[in-house]
Amino acid sequence: MIDVLAAIILVVVIIAIVYVLVKKIMILVVNAVLGIILLFLLNFFHVMQWMGKPDLGYSLANIILCAVGGLPGVCIIVLLNILGITI
Repeated sequence: MIDVLAAIILVVVIIAIVYVLVKKIMILVVNAVLGIILLFLLNFFHVMQWMGKPDLGYSLANIILCAVGGLPGVCIIVLLNILGITI
């Protein structure tokens, strides 16, 4: 009887851990996709040229920073570009 109860508790704990991990991973994936979309929109509408700076471009470093950093990553790239530091 105790073995069955321990197995049920173990299954519930594993399901809870998997649920929390999937929820966190989905937030990271959505943030990464939004970062890539924002990079595309900034380049498509030539937003940086409105400020007298060249477009950000699609270098490997920019794409990785946008994918890993998401929206804050795009903000970092824009700030670096405004300050004259190119990636």
